Amino acid sequence: MGKSTRLDTHTHASQLPNAGLFGTSTLLSWLQTYTFPLESRFSSLPHARHVYTRAVASNLAHGTTTAAYYATIHPAATNLLASICQEKGQRAFVGRVCMDCTSTCPDYYRDENCEQGMRDTRAVVEHIRSIDPEGELVQPILTPRFAPSCTRETLAALGELAREEDLHVQTHISENRGEVQLVRGMFLERKGYADVYDYYGLLTPKTVLAHAIYLDEEEIRVLSERGAGVSHCPLSNSSLGSGICGVRRLLDAGVKAGLGTDVSGGGSCSVLTAAREASGVSRLLSAFEMGKGEEEESERLKLTVEECLYLATMGGAEVLGLGGKVGAFRVGMQWDAQLVRLDKVSDNDGGEEDNGRKVDKSDMGLAQCWGNESWEEKVAKWMYCGDDRNTRKVWVKGRLVHER
Repeated sequence: MGKSTRLDTHTHASQLPNAGLFGTSTLLSWLQTYTFPLESRFSSLPHARHVYTRAVASNLAHGTTTAAYYATIHPAATNLLASICQEKGQRAFVGRVCMDCTSTCPDYYRDENCEQGMRDTRAVVEHIRSIDPEGELVQPILTPRFAPSCTRETLAALGELAREEDLHVQTHISENRGEVQLVRGMFLERKGYADVYDYYGLLTPKTVLAHAIYLDEEEIRVLSERGAGVSHCPLSNSSLGSGICGVRRLLDAGVKAGLGTDVSGGGSCSVLTAAREASGVSRLLSAFEMGKGEEEESERLKLTVEECLYLATMGGAEVLGLGGKVGAFRVGMQWDAQLVRLDKVSDNDGGEEDNGRKVDKSDMGLAQCWGNESWEEKVAKWMYCGDDRNTRKVWVKGRLVHER
């Protein structure tokens, strides 16, 4: 069966080697123990090429036609990632990570100062626009790691650059309670986490905010008014013990939402995995409300299969400013698509025939059809049980970019 594009609205291409590594740590300790040491190695271009080539290929193999990538602080390696996306045909937003705060960033891995960081950021924007002047496939995206990693000078400069050049912005917000408290302590003059970004001009219709677990009602209202989108990252939220994002609350307020794998906080680069995790955590949130005696509200918190797949496709397209261009099969939209095959179970132990060839049963995934499923049930099986083995072909902008 054909399926529309899948969009990963938040992932760290540099962190693929650490996928599955977090121990018992939570966000802030995880950054210091695992993430910063790993990312610091990308000053080596051979290392960067090895990791980024594998990261882009892995994402395409899982049907991810568009990805919003965090690279590292290194401009040359970030440029390389953009070039690899262009070469392999993946639609991508690529950002050099900005982080220059001496109190939160390690000495061995941070921008020297705001001036140097902005110079490197502008160089990356120029490179990406030189290889794709119209932004048809690869676009630059400004990437302050998160508010605590940046000085006020850098946040202000990034906001100004976003306005001057009409650039996308990606960052993190309200992922972890300790992080929220850290922001409050560092930015005493601001009303909250969202207000920090808003004050510096970083909340726009082109902004992607990852996590958004602990936003209050006022912050959600501001996000909705500014047109900023949220990347829901359920797998990493669970893996790092960060919390559960109430996606229904965001959607009810008119906030755009998509899905993010957030590798390596999330252990899988599959947006399909993110979709089923989104379903699972919404049901946990529902159970918590049920325990409070809120039965009607409890049911509303559950995300359906259709809603989870919407977040993975059309929702993600809206978050990344690609609505009406990709994310669905409609006249006039670009052909970003994948061919999905679900395995049919039969009594023939010798294997099914697929277009005249034997199907290798060892390659059969868990998304299996037994012959009595409706179309809706087949889609549900794919979402809950599918993996890269079901993704047979992937196209981006009409170009075949992966075939299994």
